[in-house]
Amino acid sequence: MPQSLARNLIHLVFSTKNREPVLTEAICVPLCAYASALLRELDSHAIAMNAWRDHVHILLTLSKNHSLAQVVMEVKRATSKWIKTQGTGFAKFHWQSGYGAFSIGQSSVKEVKAYIANQAKHHRVKSFEEEFRSFLKRYEIEFDERYVWD
Repeated sequence: MPQSLARNLIHLVFSTKNREPVLTEAICVPLCAYASALLRELDSHAIAMNAWRDHVHILLTLSKNHSLAQVVMEVKRATSKWIKTQGTGFAKFHWQSGYGAFSIGQSSVKEVKAYIANQAKHHRVKSFEEEFRSFLKRYEIEFDERYVWD
């Protein structure tokens, strides 16, 4: 085949350092817009994105030309740098060092988009930690609780 074609759908989740609830409503919309632009530059397009107090969910198509680790590292690096310019309250902002990345099929896009859009509703009854543990269990990812959080 003379052409390389791929559609890798990833549900990416990462949180603020120590899950500090510093992502205000005022910063979440421009943060998502900035991250979306970064992803486009990396040939990885955001399908859905939402930030909620202490974490971010992104449904994206991962570029066939960049590794997941490269894309996540660049998005977290650049958004962290950008957030620090958004006021003195963000001067010491950091993301957690790790992330969760879950592959999904095309048939799940609608469901995942709705899930990402409804973060406020989910987090009335479930913490980020509970949510993240449920993803790890759903995707059958073995983990050691001592090393999931930083």
